[in-house]
Amino acid sequence: MSKHVYFFGNGKAEGRTDMKILLGGKGANLAEMTNIGLPVPPGFTITTEVCDYYNRNNKSYPTGLQEEINANIRKLEEAMGMRLGDPENPLLVSVRSGAAVSMPGMMDTVLNLGLTDRALAGLVKKTGNERFAWDAYRRLINMFGDVVMGIHHDHFEHQLNEVKKKAGVTEDTDLTIAHLKELVDRYKQVYRKDTGHDFPQDPRDQLARAIAAVFDSWNKPPAVAYRSINKIEGLLGTAVNVQAMVFGNMGNTSATGVCMTRDNTTGENVFSGEFLINAQGEDVVAGIRTPRPVIELKDVMPAAYNQLLEIKKILENHFKEMQDLEFTVQENKLYMLQTRTGKRSPTASVRIAVEMVKEGLIDQKTALMRVDARQVPLLLLPVFDPKAQREVLAKGLPASPGAATGAIAFTAEDAEARAAKGEKVILLRQFTSPEDVRGMHAAQGILTATGGLTSHAAIVACGWGKPCVVGCGALDIDLPSKTLRVAGQTFTE
Repeated sequence: MSKHVYFFGNGKAEGRTDMKILLGGKGANLAEMTNIGLPVPPGFTITTEVCDYYNRNNKSYPTGLQEEINANIRKLEEAMGMRLGDPENPLLVSVRSGAAVSMPGMMDTVLNLGLTDRALAGLVKKTGNERFAWDAYRRLINMFGDVVMGIHHDHFEHQLNEVKKKAGVTEDTDLTIAHLKELVDRYKQVYRKDTGHDFPQDPRDQLARAIAAVFDSWNKPPAVAYRSINKIEGLLGTAVNVQAMVFGNMGNTSATGVCMTRDNTTGENVFSGEFLINAQGEDVVAGIRTPRPVIELKDVMPAAYNQLLEIKKILENHFKEMQDLEFTVQENKLYMLQTRTGKRSPTASVRIAVEMVKEGLIDQKTALMRVDARQVPLLLLPVFDPKAQREVLAKGLPASPGAATGAIAFTAEDAEARAAKGEKVILLRQFTSPEDVRGMHAAQGILTATGGLTSHAAIVACGWGKPCVVGCGALDIDLPSKTLRVAGQTFTE
């Protein structure tokens, strides 16, 4: 019988980094980080071959897969000393995609799976942190409803904004336990109204549905569009990574972040990235909140920051390539959740290749292969004349270099349609989502009100060499009226 599930944990993994075709980039590198002794939460990877079988056989699975999954759940429970669905000591897991070629944000993720009404009480008792437990539960209902059941994210976001307005706060982190309890009730009502069913209370049912949703996301429009735009062909599908949860939302001693071993815009050999205190990973990469520069982590969590710097050196020397890292700090303890080859601007691509030769990491032949021929023309990106007069309306974060002009497009659909008619447009969004990928590609440039340099919009735009500014907080965007207000001026399409 073919092997379909590969375990990693406690310093040993069944996979390796050279198994990306089978395990996907994320699964292969989780295995590799485990094998070289880095702090990786244990888990298992379901192979890309299963995704291929699933899509070719009417969404069914190979014989014996469920038995393999059950056996690996038992391994995971033993490694963590917890049990899935245990009301006293519940194991919670994440379910994430991961193809052989990186597709940032284009496929699905669900966090905090295994949390139920009964398990919630156990999580409160185990952690002594009631606020954290209710925050984790509301996040699960939101993500599961959105990703697995197809409930529009705005239905949950509306309820969140209502509770924040009622509480008189602007940040999620300022909501009290009572507010989060109310939010969970509201989210359950949204779930029931949109699906006709109550939120599932069987953790294994949650897990099974989430695994299927990740496989389904391989053929959703954002993923298909991203592969078409980037000419990614010949892959079997996505792997599914099921991993024990670690929590960046357990209070002010916890955090989550994404960082690059070198600057992905300029190529400079400096550690760059961003983090959020008391948050989960999707808060950073989705661009919903604007995070803090990772260098500030050394002021609030110096031990974790110094360990992260050491791991940065280990991984870049091991892979001999710039790395894009995802990490979580749970109560001052650092965990690594991902490493992959970092997307970078054309300018950064050349500089990194040249400097890695000088540093002795790679030879000249490898350096030449690192620069994509399609990126070479982008080295001549336009810039504004530094001597020209200009009126600065607002400033944001420089996610991708270059200069662009065009009319405002408030939606990705408008940007794509108008660009197809020959009009130059700038895509203006509060934050981008995977569904915006075609509009992002069609636009001359991208501008968002929230998000950071490691958000999906920033990473994707940088890889394309498309001008992008994110986290421009001065922008007041009214989508229904398609109006932008900034610096006392009003703009429309």
